[in-house]
Amino acid sequence: MVPKLSNYVGGERVASQTTRYSSVYDPARGAPSSEVPMSTSEDVAAAVAAAKAAFDAWSATPALRRARVMFALKSLIDRHLDELAALVTAEHGKVLDDARGSVTRGMEVVEFAAGIPQLLKGEFSEGVARGVDSFSFRQPLGVCTGVGPFNFPAMIPLWMAPVAIACGNTFVMKPSERVPSLALRLAELFTEAGLPPGVFNVVNGDKEVVDAFIAHPDVAAISLVGSTPVAENVYQRASAAGKRVQALGGAKNHLVVLPDADLPHTVDALMGAAYGSAGERCMAISVAVAVGAETAERLVESLVPRVRALQIGPGTAPGVDMGPLVTREHLERVSGYVALGVEEGGELLVDGRGHQVLGAEAGFFLGGCLFDHVTPQMRIYREEIFGPVLAIVRVQTLDEAIRLVNGHRYGNGGAIFTSSGEAADEFTKRIQVGMVGVNVPIPVPMAFHSFGGWKGSLFGDHYMHGPEGVRFFTRLKTVTSRWPREKSTGASFAMPTVK
Repeated sequence: MVPKLSNYVGGERVASQTTRYSSVYDPARGAPSSEVPMSTSEDVAAAVAAAKAAFDAWSATPALRRARVMFALKSLIDRHLDELAALVTAEHGKVLDDARGSVTRGMEVVEFAAGIPQLLKGEFSEGVARGVDSFSFRQPLGVCTGVGPFNFPAMIPLWMAPVAIACGNTFVMKPSERVPSLALRLAELFTEAGLPPGVFNVVNGDKEVVDAFIAHPDVAAISLVGSTPVAENVYQRASAAGKRVQALGGAKNHLVVLPDADLPHTVDALMGAAYGSAGERCMAISVAVAVGAETAERLVESLVPRVRALQIGPGTAPGVDMGPLVTREHLERVSGYVALGVEEGGELLVDGRGHQVLGAEAGFFLGGCLFDHVTPQMRIYREEIFGPVLAIVRVQTLDEAIRLVNGHRYGNGGAIFTSSGEAADEFTKRIQVGMVGVNVPIPVPMAFHSFGGWKGSLFGDHYMHGPEGVRFFTRLKTVTSRWPREKSTGASFAMPTVK
């Protein structure tokens, strides 16, 4: 029997009211490791009630004291970094170094949130009219919720909750049902850091939990990371229900290689960006755009042996470059895209299907796959695969490369590798994506900037973390004040103006 997981409400682990459970797998062994509850709307109501009850006191807590909780949380995450990374690897499968990096990138947002007293400072204008001053400040929304993806069970909750909580909100997190343990452990660390009961809660489950977030009248905001169809659906329904929404969706990130690019540096960057975390990153590079036939041939010649030499195995094994995919269903989905690419006429240079790992034969492993001569009409180009599959598209000019990227439905990120400052400048100004790298393959902004894409990669008006995150989780209030020193001269019915 595998253990049954719980929820975390009001500062403690609590059992769900559900009778439905789903298996959580160790993807390297291909075997269940636990069962997670598919919580009910009643479970959501209990968590929201706990968060609502905690809101008044927490929002009235001075920002400096909220910041001290963030400092304590950062210290605890740092102390438990290896434990948290092991939880990520156990349920997602990514190699331990990658897991540690993802926890660290989440911890950096906690560090950013510790600066909340400065981030919440408003503006003041003295004497906007005779005897009249104006000032503004930001206030929390209330009960906020988060819906996490399977690929970053530590990083994404830490991109959401610390900013929301530091701003004075309370929070209910729904992690992916495939990777639930990390969020529960974070909840315990929040409590250990001094967060009052009810300020951070975890409700495990599936679509029923998300639907309950949307329907609940006391939920003020929803932050979500998932596929584009889910992100768009949640954005439309939750916005119609009067909630603030940031919903980050899918991606198809391009890396444009110019003839003057440093090829060894470019290939190193491509290998890590395309095959790191088994391609299960929304910022993974899944398309290499080679400008010029000679560039394409040199790129292929360098990539093929590197992809074939990828070391694949359990994420805990030493020297492994790439772990398993998260579930058998996802393995079959990605393998199906590889077969489709062959049917569509793509040239499959490296086929990673059927990869076997000695001693872990039941694991969800797929070797690196590499296609050449992919065209924009192919589904393997148009659709997000979310696996270790890199497609090479050949173009003749930088202008053609930019038009290719801009014509895609997704606009999360993109990169250019070149020695030309002029080409890089043209690319960064014309490219229609939210995050751009110049000789940087995965341009994820640091915590004090904000993360988000364009087009079908983001639904809502605000990016995650950084200044945009603070704006998302707060409302602006502007006050105009006058303390009369003279007797009233009577009512005025004209629009106030400064004379």
